[in-house]
Amino acid sequence: MTTTADQSLWLSALPATPRPPLTGTHEFDVAVVGGGITGLTTALLLKRRGLRVVVLEADRVASGVSGNNTAKVTALQSTVYSQIRRNHGLAAATDYATASVSAVAQVADLVRTENIACDLRRGPAVTYAYTESEVSDVDHELIAARQVGLPVRASTDVDLPFEVHAAVRLDDQIALHPVKYLLGLAAAIEGGGCAVHEHSRVLDVTGNRLSTADGQVEAAKIVIATHFPTLDRGLYFARMELTRAYCIAARVAAPPTALAISTGSPSWSISAHGDQLILAGQSHPTGKSAVEPFRRLEDFARRHWQVEEITHRWSAQDPTAYDHLPMIGTYTPGNTTLFTATGYMKWGLTSGTFAASLLADLVTDKPNDLADRFSPHRFSLRSLPDLVRKNAEVAVEFLGDRVVPADATSSENLPRDHAHVIRDGLGKTGVYRDADGQLHAVSMRCTHLGCLVRFNAAERSWDCPCHGSRFDVDGEVLEGPATKPLPRREPR
Repeated sequence: MTTTADQSLWLSALPATPRPPLTGTHEFDVAVVGGGITGLTTALLLKRRGLRVVVLEADRVASGVSGNNTAKVTALQSTVYSQIRRNHGLAAATDYATASVSAVAQVADLVRTENIACDLRRGPAVTYAYTESEVSDVDHELIAARQVGLPVRASTDVDLPFEVHAAVRLDDQIALHPVKYLLGLAAAIEGGGCAVHEHSRVLDVTGNRLSTADGQVEAAKIVIATHFPTLDRGLYFARMELTRAYCIAARVAAPPTALAISTGSPSWSISAHGDQLILAGQSHPTGKSAVEPFRRLEDFARRHWQVEEITHRWSAQDPTAYDHLPMIGTYTPGNTTLFTATGYMKWGLTSGTFAASLLADLVTDKPNDLADRFSPHRFSLRSLPDLVRKNAEVAVEFLGDRVVPADATSSENLPRDHAHVIRDGLGKTGVYRDADGQLHAVSMRCTHLGCLVRFNAAERSWDCPCHGSRFDVDGEVLEGPATKPLPRREPR
């Protein structure tokens, strides 16, 4: 059993009392939407440049993906460099390395200058081969990492309790407590004409005006830092793939020091915090089925470590651009007031930090050599087949689920903690019976573009296989691009 099945190891650090929501009408130089790593870092950097900045967070600071991760800030990231080199060439891979190295240094600098107590420690980042079949991928990453200038070395002397067949190592990387770090950034932003508001979901952006349920902001510049861009413009949903990954924390006798990840499928991502092992993996496209991901992670942990207790389970969703580079820049071509950043490929603490540096330069009209490289409006001919494939799969999902028959005609015999699909006239209704026996019923038509959602038993959510929107059992939006809830239905 777990202490909590729906909260990360990090979120317990959130204070009991939230920051007040936005009320009334206000003017700022810059409005940042999203209180995660990108939004808070951007806001602090802009405040340091003398601008009045407001951060509007729909939930709590750090409550999204920034508080549901493995807490690694590293410039070595699995097989990222060999993949970028393959898709874009060596110059692009070198630019990504330059940005990532700078981000690791910037996090350390912000911790020091803002005196943030976030349990920062240094350790080696390791990309390793768990099986012999993964050795060639490690070898390719070693070559690519050296070509982009990282001081990596090959070594199988890794602090892991199983045989490592090959490994690339980059020393002096960072692990930290991400929520404590983000709370420190938020505290540094507040004051001096700047503010951070929680429970302030932005419902509309029209021109330079942002509206929440209880307030409005007029801002000369706006940054949408919501992990997945929430405004339905720019067609970001058509250019990205979303995947879910799962994570557990386990109290073990000898936690590792390495910040490690294997290259195979499934991959095994490993870190530690205090006496707790952090193990992540079991990734799958959002909306696809996951077969007991938490149990598989627990089995792996118990197979290799002396596990005293599984303390936490959590998960996160990550967007990856069709051409495997982050998208950072103006929201739409020619726009000079609206900006965004997304597509971090599961390395958001690092990429979100360098995205913030680039965004701060763009907002203040400061030249940045990486602006064109990460522009959301770039076009990759080499990656065009991936874009075509992705959208063809969306078309198949859109049509295919409509011809699949429903599971049942009523929910009378639906077991507790299970869900099924029943026919509802010309549509379909998803029904979930909770642990207390209560039924929850929603329309299965995603409010984004109309694909049919599917039940994720590991997280008790309805997930869209087309563009990754997620909803709870009562239809409320958990993650976008959808912004409206699934309509509720009468259970039957």
